Amino acid sequence: DKTVSLRKDLSEMHEWITQAEEEYLERDFEYKTPDELQKAVEELKRAKEEAIQKEVKVKLITDSVNNFIAKAPPVANEALKKELDVLITNYQRLCSRLNGKCKTLEEVWSCWHELLSYLDAENKWLNEMELKLKATENIQGGAEEISESLDSLERLMRHPEDNRNQIRELAQTLTDGGILDELINEKLEKFNTRWEELQQEAVRRQKTLEQSIQSAQETDKTLRLIQESLAVIDKQLTTYIADRVDAAQVPQEAQ
Repeated sequence: DKTVSLRKDLSEMHEWITQAEEEYLERDFEYKTPDELQKAVEELKRAKEEAIQKEVKVKLITDSVNNFIAKAPPVANEALKKELDVLITNYQRLCSRLNGKCKTLEEVWSCWHELLSYLDAENKWLNEMELKLKATENIQGGAEEISESLDSLERLMRHPEDNRNQIRELAQTLTDGGILDELINEKLEKFNTRWEELQQEAVRRQKTLEQSIQSAQETDKTLRLIQESLAVIDKQLTTYIADRVDAAQVPQEAQ
């Protein structure tokens, strides 16, 4: 009987839709590791593709039911028409929900990689800061050399906050959804602790270098005055020698 065959096809499609909803849309998902998140994205992509492929089956069933209805008495086809309408509605709703969830998970996956990218960039900057702080730890030289080191350090300290703000926002977006929250919190705590420690050390080093510059400038000034004084004395003594002045005649200079 044609009606029985059509009802069987409709029933099988209903079962597949129900199973797909339970498998991919109704379950509670937890993504605690990147591997789990990546696996979920791949599974959902496959489910979406499978649903798209089922469109051929739905179309065949639709054509078959419509052909049967066109030839059967109205009383016999009313229930069948309702079942077909329900099937088409449920199928379209399933495809829409799968597309929506797949898009959301792909955005989450992209958000995770964007967060890693910003963290990598900021950690590279922190590495530079760490090397700079070590280079200025026991710096030797005059005021000019110390001033150059201070300028170099201050340029690094003027690093914009943009990346750090992006890290904060991306992490908040992911953890609010309960996605990779433990891993992200661990990474952020480590990053923020290192960031704060190096910033504080940089401020301390900045003050130390400023004091070193001041001390070096005072030393340079003292040395300059001594050199000027020695030059005057040298000139005077040279004049005495040229004039054959005896030391006994200038007891103060002789001393």
